[in-house]
Amino acid sequence: DIRIRPASINRHLILLHTSTIMSAKTTLILPPPTCAPALLNANATEKRLYWDRSHYSKPEAQICALAHASTLYVGNLAFSTRTIHLRRHFEQVGPVAEIHLGLDRFKKTPCGFAFVEYHHRIDALSAVANLTGTKLDGRLIRVELDAGFKVGRQYGRGTSGGQV
Repeated sequence: DIRIRPASINRHLILLHTSTIMSAKTTLILPPPTCAPALLNANATEKRLYWDRSHYSKPEAQICALAHASTLYVGNLAFSTRTIHLRRHFEQVGPVAEIHLGLDRFKKTPCGFAFVEYHHRIDALSAVANLTGTKLDGRLIRVELDAGFKVGRQYGRGTSGGQV
């Protein structure tokens, strides 16, 4: 058996692939998950912090919130994606506490993003590492650590009420 044991997660033992390698067991130890600012925009080539000016007075306040966050921002969703689709996809990693689907401010229809809240931070970090770039409803999704959902953030930022 080839097993992966993340260094900071003793309660999880993930079986990745079963095969016999000269009848020996191999355990790979991975480094601990990176810090919150590094996981924000984890799939971007250049790491830049998006500062949500409407909910955080300064970038440092947002970074402090990120350090303890168990919420994810999920982008590039199909407009047809519903909360049940998100729940099924993200519960592969761990139990989901709540999902807030992004809505057009005026039409109140889905506009391509969502917030997924986990019960445990370790599950959120695992989702960033494992679900970024996966397909959901025919689209490659972007999964980033978020500082936390607040009422009003479910509406798109665009001038027409949508996301962009």
